[in-house]
Amino acid sequence: MNTTENTEKKNLNFIEQAVEKDITEGKNGGRVQTRFPPEPNGYLHIGHAKAICLDFGIAKKYDGVCNLRFDDTNPTKEDMEYVDAIKEDIEWLGFKWEHEYYASDYFQELWDFAIRLIKQGKAYIDEQTSEQIAKQKGTPTQPGTNSPYRDRPIEESLKLFQMMNAGEIEEGKMVLRAKIDMKSPDMQFRDPIIYRVIKTPHHRTGDKWKAYPMYDFAHGQSDYFEGVTHSLCTLEFVPHRPLYNLFVDWVKNEKDLDDNRPHQYEFNKLNLNYTLMSKRNLLILVKEHLVNGWDDPRMPTICAFRRRGYSPESIRKFIDKIGYTTYDALNDFALLESVVRDDLNTRATRVSAVLHPIKLVITNYPEGQVEEMEAVNNPEDPHAGSHTIAFAREIWIEQDDFMEVAPKKYFRMTPGQEVRLKNAYIVKCTGCKKDEQGRIIEVYAEYDPDSKSGMPGSNRRVKGTLHWVSCNHCLRAEVRLYDRLWNVENPRDEMEVIKEKQGCDSLEAMKQMINPDSLHTLSNCYVETFLKNAKPLDYLQFQRIGYFNVDKDSTPDHLIFNRTVSLKDTWNKINK
Repeated sequence: MNTTENTEKKNLNFIEQAVEKDITEGKNGGRVQTRFPPEPNGYLHIGHAKAICLDFGIAKKYDGVCNLRFDDTNPTKEDMEYVDAIKEDIEWLGFKWEHEYYASDYFQELWDFAIRLIKQGKAYIDEQTSEQIAKQKGTPTQPGTNSPYRDRPIEESLKLFQMMNAGEIEEGKMVLRAKIDMKSPDMQFRDPIIYRVIKTPHHRTGDKWKAYPMYDFAHGQSDYFEGVTHSLCTLEFVPHRPLYNLFVDWVKNEKDLDDNRPHQYEFNKLNLNYTLMSKRNLLILVKEHLVNGWDDPRMPTICAFRRRGYSPESIRKFIDKIGYTTYDALNDFALLESVVRDDLNTRATRVSAVLHPIKLVITNYPEGQVEEMEAVNNPEDPHAGSHTIAFAREIWIEQDDFMEVAPKKYFRMTPGQEVRLKNAYIVKCTGCKKDEQGRIIEVYAEYDPDSKSGMPGSNRRVKGTLHWVSCNHCLRAEVRLYDRLWNVENPRDEMEVIKEKQGCDSLEAMKQMINPDSLHTLSNCYVETFLKNAKPLDYLQFQRIGYFNVDKDSTPDHLIFNRTVSLKDTWNKINK
């Protein structure tokens, strides 16, 4: 093996190394087939994006197939709304599945398999309560005890199983358990539940089924039925792998098929500080109106990041940067934002916007005169072109860009000091006007006609450059400044601490952790007219302020912009 091959081998993550080993050994005929198996019980979050990138990325890298399979085995929580949203998110991230499947496609096959297990004495109907079953399973250091129904006659279990599916048994009264080993050191083998009664209509199969398979029973068999070769899961499924393999062995032997089988590999979840990613908790936020829906830009959902202005490339780059390991870690949200800044720097159109306006009057500029100044769309992209921005006697500047009495190293506008108006002229501040309460309402300056950007006299250097928009050639806009939703670094763990100390529920704990400054809405902002036809998902940089995009609710008569990320990381500085 040469040096290049050695380097390439070292650059492979451990999943890729395992896949290459399987291909070399001829497992599954050298095929590579993966699947992304979300449950349609909520919107995907950025943690799912890591699994999506791996599942689809592995298939693409090794000329394989990646299918989309919805794990729809619990109709009480699932909905077609989530199915549609999941598909939209995957496509937005830049991936396309080969086939679309549902666990419900296999309900009949799984039912038939369960019937065969009962007939073989490998499964039985248990009438204990969930509390009784949990108690008789024992502990990791104490073996379990047999259920009093473990040796129930096969015909009786078959009859009761049919009654479960016919709707004759109430929810929670009976379950079907696999008969494995109640003394096994592996708790997963202590007669796991494989079917339970749910009487809620299914979003695809309606009222056909009342008995539904458990995830551990449906997942491996679904992989096997589809021909999956590499079943990629997060680390919490490590203890489930032996049971996964056992059920695959049972169904494989029953069907007497070739020795092709899926192999489960586990990788670490994506965990971010100042982020809560449990779909159950995200649903609480939505239902209790603590956020404005699943796509509220403060949420960690993929649709929320999209609405906030993240590009799919930035998310993929971030996931590639943090990589895949066999141990969990808490990643810094600031790293994600850093990747987003680098990405948007190369694609965002530079525009002028004033969020906290104060009027600047250029007293020696001709009244009624308007000039069109050229503004480069993106200095990082020579092919991005340019646009023009109107310049006139009265312009809006940021309130923070003027101080009547300024400190020594203040390089913005103050009486007697020169600054450049970006893409326009150098001006010198001559004073300001105040109202009766002493508040500054106008600033005055004089311009140098020979200092226009691009002219020979424009080479004169000044230390400050300000952005601006013409008062009579701009558009009013609403700007939403989003920040982190939580004011604690690890909201998941902190929530449990609060619940234990105060005896409160998750909702009350969340209310104590929410960052009150996670959203500021500014309604009196001005942007240049170039943005009149800007569309949602356009990537913009408000010069000297940050990266923004057009919100989906924006209209030509009511422009709305969302801050994607600031130009620099201010959060860590504030919270140190």
